[in-house]
Amino acid sequence: MNLKPVVDLSVTEAYAILVDLFGEDRLPPLEAIENEDWGRDLLLSRFEEHSTAELAAVGLRLIEEERSGDEEAHD
Repeated sequence: MNLKPVVDLSVTEAYAILVDLFGEDRLPPLEAIENEDWGRDLLLSRFEEHSTAELAAVGLRLIEEERSGDEEAHD
């Protein structure tokens, strides 16, 4: 399964996942945080409160997997 790193999510995507899939209710309204650096940081930090299994269940992972030297050579 190819899991997407949470850092690749847009603010809108991250907000929707946290609210709709994880039931997060401690966030300010999206309009208040969508254009703020601290808003993105806040959203990303909330993913850290979930287990690897919970994140994987919605197709996510916390960090980017390191790429092998072969893949980097082809970029």
